[in-house]
Amino acid sequence: MPKFKIISQRTIADSVYEMILEGDTSEITSPGQFVNIALPEFYLRRPISVCDCEENTLRLIYKAVGQGTEKMSLLPEGYELDILTGLGNGFTVNNSKNCVVAGGGVGVPPLYMLCKKLIEKGIKPTAVLGFTSARDVFYENEFRSLGIDVKVTTNDGSYGIKGFVTDVLDTMSFDALYACGPMPMLRALCKYDAVCQLSLEERMGCGFGACMGCSIQTKNGYKRVCKDGPVFFKEELIWDTI
Repeated sequence: MPKFKIISQRTIADSVYEMILEGDTSEITSPGQFVNIALPEFYLRRPISVCDCEENTLRLIYKAVGQGTEKMSLLPEGYELDILTGLGNGFTVNNSKNCVVAGGGVGVPPLYMLCKKLIEKGIKPTAVLGFTSARDVFYENEFRSLGIDVKVTTNDGSYGIKGFVTDVLDTMSFDALYACGPMPMLRALCKYDAVCQLSLEERMGCGFGACMGCSIQTKNGYKRVCKDGPVFFKEELIWDTI
């Protein structure tokens, strides 16, 4: 199994960590893909979306929400992890010049690599990043360093614009929308008259389509979020069944 060595790990928001690892990233071919991490003493792997990758360097951002991710947050530099990479189908980068990336909470990380890919194609997206409160905000400066317009919202108004991602998007005009975040947010984004690609959050077992545990019903039949997704076009989804 592929081995990755932890180069650094730091806290970047309330219970949110950035982990940078060294290893073979050649299997990661598109933004929106994820990795599946084996942790000591835990049977199931933990799926984590890819924030960014370069040659032999992998950047992950995750929230410690259970025993597994809590354990991961305590792992020291130099520790080696067994990681399956290049899982899932990511975002399809189209040629629309007037586009927005919208993230909610830990749905923000994969949009960073997506923005870099869009910029490589000569497209400057607007990033709209939504969080619960000021203590949850992360990576605003990293997105700004890409030279793009960044708007931050918080539910309670303790930082940035008070409200939700949709409150900002309602004031904008765009042709393409890429998004990752909690299901209620993604469902709300389907109202916009734009090409919408949505990265779904779903519990996963194997992470590569064998166990069928993350299957959802779509207009094209049952699909596995880990294998056929996690990114779907809005037209495929049947929200009443998700």
